[in-house]
Amino acid sequence: MALLLYRLGKFSYRHRWLVISLWLAVMVAVGGAAAAFHGTLSNNFQIPGTETQQMADKLKKDLPASSGGSASVVFEANDAQFSQAGKEAVSAALAKLKTIPDVQGTVDPFATQAQLDKAGTDLAAGEQQAAAGKAQLDKAAADLAAGKAQLEAAEAQMTAAGLPGAAIEAQLGQQKAALAAGQAKLDAGTKDLEAGNAKLALGKRQLEASQGLRFVSEDGKAAIAQVQFKTSINGLKPEVRQEVQEIVKEVSAANVTALPSKEISEDISELFGAAEIIGIAVAALVLVLMLGTLVAAGLPLLMAIVGVAVGVGGTFALSGAVDMSSISPMLALMLGLAVGIDYSLFIVNRHRGQLLAGMDPEESVALATGTSGNAVLFAGLTVIIALAALVVPGLPFLTVMGLSAAATVAVAVAVALTLTPAVLSLVGRKLISKRAWKKAEQHNAAPGHTNEDLARDEYRSSHGWGGVVTRHPWLALLAGVVLLGVVALPASQLRLALPDASSEPVASQAFQAYDVTKRSFGEGMTGPIIVVGDMPEGLDAAEAQAKQFDVADILRKTDNVAAAVPLALSEDRRTAVFQVLPKEGPASASTVGVVSDLRAEKSQIKDSTGVSIGLTGQTAGNVDVSSKLGDALPPYLAIVVGLSLILLLLVFRSIVVPLLATGGFLLSLAAAFGAVVAVYQWGWLGAVFGVENPGAVLSFLPIILIGVLFGLAMDYQVFITSGMRESYMHGETARHAVRSGFSHAAAVVTAAAIIMVSVFSGFIFSHLNMVRPLGFAMAFGVLVDAFVVRMTIVPAVMYLLGSKAWWLPRWLDRLLPDVDVEGVKLRELDGGAGVASTDARGHDDGDIHAGDAKRGATAIR
Repeated sequence: MALLLYRLGKFSYRHRWLVISLWLAVMVAVGGAAAAFHGTLSNNFQIPGTETQQMADKLKKDLPASSGGSASVVFEANDAQFSQAGKEAVSAALAKLKTIPDVQGTVDPFATQAQLDKAGTDLAAGEQQAAAGKAQLDKAAADLAAGKAQLEAAEAQMTAAGLPGAAIEAQLGQQKAALAAGQAKLDAGTKDLEAGNAKLALGKRQLEASQGLRFVSEDGKAAIAQVQFKTSINGLKPEVRQEVQEIVKEVSAANVTALPSKEISEDISELFGAAEIIGIAVAALVLVLMLGTLVAAGLPLLMAIVGVAVGVGGTFALSGAVDMSSISPMLALMLGLAVGIDYSLFIVNRHRGQLLAGMDPEESVALATGTSGNAVLFAGLTVIIALAALVVPGLPFLTVMGLSAAATVAVAVAVALTLTPAVLSLVGRKLISKRAWKKAEQHNAAPGHTNEDLARDEYRSSHGWGGVVTRHPWLALLAGVVLLGVVALPASQLRLALPDASSEPVASQAFQAYDVTKRSFGEGMTGPIIVVGDMPEGLDAAEAQAKQFDVADILRKTDNVAAAVPLALSEDRRTAVFQVLPKEGPASASTVGVVSDLRAEKSQIKDSTGVSIGLTGQTAGNVDVSSKLGDALPPYLAIVVGLSLILLLLVFRSIVVPLLATGGFLLSLAAAFGAVVAVYQWGWLGAVFGVENPGAVLSFLPIILIGVLFGLAMDYQVFITSGMRESYMHGETARHAVRSGFSHAAAVVTAAAIIMVSVFSGFIFSHLNMVRPLGFAMAFGVLVDAFVVRMTIVPAVMYLLGSKAWWLPRWLDRLLPDVDVEGVKLRELDGGAGVASTDARGHDDGDIHAGDAKRGATAIR
């Protein structure tokens, strides 16, 4: 592989304009495709096949008017209560919303609340009328009974007096007819009373069901309107969201404030914000300090931008054909920038060191591509494997997320291995400052500089951080493990959920809408649970209504449920919709429990009412997603770790090194989880990181963090350990190789880690709230993995193990293919002459790569 990459680097150097032209053509093609075919991003995290999706499909078929997405708009009077003008302005705005093609309908809060209030008054009046009617019927029944008694007595007297029946009938027939008419009237009145009582009973049940449900607050200061869309919320275009916001804000002229909910107000159309730009600026500063010139510093940035343009552009081009969440291009952007800078940096830094040592530029680019490029290739493969394995859980949004990020990383690797050598050929000597050139030339011309270099390398390897760690390996190992263990402790309290408006910044419109809704109507109003009922056949209207109330009564008795209301019934009376309001918000632990309890009551409801129920809506869907993601974590972790262990086994030809790499990753992962819980769930240092409302952690953060952090951790493992193996394979003792290999890689790995942390840290303050904990988790994970695990624990363990660290059973050694990560075949190229002749320091063929690696790191000034 090293020889193949060496030749690829040389080809790119010699055919620079061809390579550059090809990449420009790819960028133009991808940019055109993205502009022509891009679709609307969403935050749709539904999973096909779940109950939530099945019930949504049922509603779409049986009750299309209730199948679209719904959102709320909270109106708050700036005065103590709504004025008549304010009420009219709200009603007018809602009526105007209905003219938008994407809007199915709206619920006017004032009209609906008036109906609810009137229902109570009407029920009381109806009960009074029913009582009065019953009293009249009772009196009529008593009078009728008395009349019957008198008639019977008169008839008995006449019969006793011997009057014939015809005479009796002639005298009493009119009275009998009157009594019969009275009885018929009484029967009709009784029937009407029973019907009225039945209607009153249903009205009473409906009133009971609506208890706890209000559309205008009790103090008259806030009103909440529902907006029903024809499509799902996630399918709304940004311009539709904007139009809705502009219309409802017209009420400001009537001294009313309109606050659309998060579903309407969130804007996921932009990728970049000021915080992300600051993160990249910090990365650029690190590059300038490390490489010494703006040209050298700008080259890795340029390579990263090209990789991101192609990778993220391709992602956008597919967004029109694939349902894509807003986090997908953001993840691709984060990783593309971070690895794009780092991968090019490794090659540029090695080339720079070799140039300063006097190597021919073409040979230096080819050699840097064959050696550092080899490490880049295998490091990139671990990241790609980890991200591509996100298809394993079978969650569509996660599959798209993983594949788009993996493709962007693959592009970054391709750019580093092809475009970087081509651009380096154009840059030439400008890569290095005149001062550094002059100093290098003086150094190379000095007699005995080779021995001086070796002595300096030896001093640095024994006195730098690597020397400290290897002089006290047990202390370094224990300190590192204990530190990460303590930071990881909060991870045991990790609680997952998809974010709701409660986690938005306090100043945001979404949080303000949530806050007013919570204060005025109860927190459950921010995340209702939709229950779909499959009704028995053959019910008339009254029976169907009674069945709905029977189901609602059971739903309402569930723990932590504030209200359960029948919402809609299909024309054939076979499908009913209920709205359940939990006592707390959609991301709370109690609401998760409500969803679980409601599903546990299915059999009870079926047995007692004959109605089969299922849950749908955003709240139930979010719970399903979180549950599925939790279940997918163990198999995903096993697959990623298993595949990467095999890859590391091929690269390092050792049993211990892959196991050590994986064990260190697990420590970093646990520490990252612990830090995320402490900051975003508990609110520690919330003022520093902008966490104003701590809550549950983003449900897909763990699985993404596992994939990303594992890949990046293996990057640093490859770059640090390959230097140790290179020194060991070139004749150094195992323990000395740990020191020298670490010394050669430490500076560039440190810079690379700082750059990656800087890029990820920029996303901690992203304008997309969902991205913030993800940026923090990756930044913190990379920080502790690079500096505590790879640069402290790993060298300590490798030093303690000595040559045992490179043990591999002979039978396995024979089975494994040789991927030549040390570049042995490069030394054999042309009998060693082609490569060795470029070494101006008098090293023999056996030392050339070790010498280049040493001076490549040493020459950083």
